[in-house]
Amino acid sequence: MRKLSKKSRVTAAVAGVALVAVGGGAAYAYWTTTGSGNGTATNSAGGGTVTLHANFAGGLAPGNQVDVAYTADNSTTSSTVVGALTASVTTNVAGCLPEWFQVTAVTSNSPVAANTTGTSVGAGVLKFKDETVNQDACKSAVVTITVGSV
Repeated sequence: MRKLSKKSRVTAAVAGVALVAVGGGAAYAYWTTTGSGNGTATNSAGGGTVTLHANFAGGLAPGNQVDVAYTADNSTTSSTVVGALTASVTTNVAGCLPEWFQVTAVTSNSPVAANTTGTSVGAGVLKFKDETVNQDACKSAVVTITVGSV
């Protein structure tokens, strides 16, 4: 094997130092690990109250009936579903008996979007029964349908 001259040894040493200085001989290290975690968030309280309306034409007389449209207003920030409707009749005249009226409410779990008004949630019929008694007390009476959801 041939001996390196002093000049060659110095050149090789300088080259080696330069190589290390620029990272050619750099080493690296890292850690490995495992882990787990979780996160949580709270959903909307939901189930806000909607306002239900019964809309129907006036002018009923004994033996007549009118269609009823049921709508809902939802002023909350979450959508909801209106379930089965219940409806009952009252009047503003004591002698105009609520039992002389029959009201139906047909619905099927109607969705009501957040911040909406007038969403259709059902339909029905209001019938003024033709009884065998004098029903004059109902002339010009105000008939009110009270609607609820269960």
